Amino acid sequence: MAEIIRMPRLSDTMEEGNIVSWLKKEGDAVKAGDVLAEVETDKATMELESFFEGVLLHVAVPSGAVPVDGIIAVIGKKGEEYKHLLTEQKSDAPKGNVSEPIQSASSEQPSTTPPASASTGEKPATPPSSESTQETSGDSRIKASPLARSIASEAGVPLDQVQGSGDQGRIIKRDVEQYMTNKPSVSVQSAPQPVVVSDFKYGDVPVSQMRKTIARRLGESKFSAPHFYLTMEINMDNSVAARTAVNEKASVKISFNDLVVRACAAALRKHPAINASWYGDKITYHQHINIGVAVAVEDGLLVPVINNADLKSLSVINQEVKELAAKAKNKKLSPQEMQGNTFTVSNLGMFDIEEFTAIINPPDACILAVGSIIKKPVVKNDEIVIGNMMKVTLSCDHRVVDGATGAQFLQTLKSMLENPVMILV
Repeated sequence: MAEIIRMPRLSDTMEEGNIVSWLKKEGDAVKAGDVLAEVETDKATMELESFFEGVLLHVAVPSGAVPVDGIIAVIGKKGEEYKHLLTEQKSDAPKGNVSEPIQSASSEQPSTTPPASASTGEKPATPPSSESTQETSGDSRIKASPLARSIASEAGVPLDQVQGSGDQGRIIKRDVEQYMTNKPSVSVQSAPQPVVVSDFKYGDVPVSQMRKTIARRLGESKFSAPHFYLTMEINMDNSVAARTAVNEKASVKISFNDLVVRACAAALRKHPAINASWYGDKITYHQHINIGVAVAVEDGLLVPVINNADLKSLSVINQEVKELAAKAKNKKLSPQEMQGNTFTVSNLGMFDIEEFTAIINPPDACILAVGSIIKKPVVKNDEIVIGNMMKVTLSCDHRVVDGATGAQFLQTLKSMLENPVMILV
């Protein structure tokens, strides 16, 4: 019996998926585990695998946005009748670019222009009329999937040196990953191209799934959670000295962000009322301390999570943050790596931002905005000396955290960063 394939929920916040390309076409044989299509979610570009074996009888949505559980394809035996299934399920038809016999539920003509890739920054283009057209467009005529091109671009992998294992020698994700495993250090010899102002994409650009989710979640947070802000300046002299001493001897070079994450975890253990979440009819105070670390990517912001951060050393936190940040920039984070946060740290110090306020990352009760370390005159032992000063701002949900509670947390955080040996206690 023919099976209807629906858009799966590939992340906890996913409301719809954007079909970037099909790797199988109507009439192709399909085995369980074969990759049918590449789908852009709100957090990553993922490969959609088949759970069924048979023939791809019908592609309902060649490209474009499809709501979760919307019909996207039919798999069955060769020549099997399937249209009656679509008729029975037409109430579940997606609102994207749907071919007959499924009709669009919108009276307006939907856009068939896919959004720009968050990994490659390519301009939106009109969907190709055939697979061969898609694969020969752009700067290269090498046959490769969009996901494989994105990963190769980020890693500096020359596609002309990658052996494709897909249909007709097409390069897919696993080919690029295998090349990177065999040749971990790939150097690009060509000189960097100068930035040309005319390359900027002026005009209308379709909103990506990631940007839609950022807009929805942070809009809900900002306008439903009563934010208030507490700012404190911290003398980082001892943290600067401690980091320098550690990095002179250790093989893993820790960052100031690692110190902040570890100090936050230790302070949260002393102030469990901050390590909380608002769920409307209840407040959950979490036993585990899982800190989300905001990572800027080309198309928005992702927040991978360091689980049990209070139980981990600075070197372990450093390695996890690096690995998760690299995955985030390549849009390869799994949903599990972005779930379970109980507190969030957003650091813009590396961009010379002295002070800012951050919007709470729901369902957390608080988020810490970290500015840059600035040398400035300070009074120490009744003398004016040069100090390494850093401002932090705690954004609090007043439904969960009161001003005194947030202030006490910041006092503990300040004490730990000004005396970093306390982080290890």
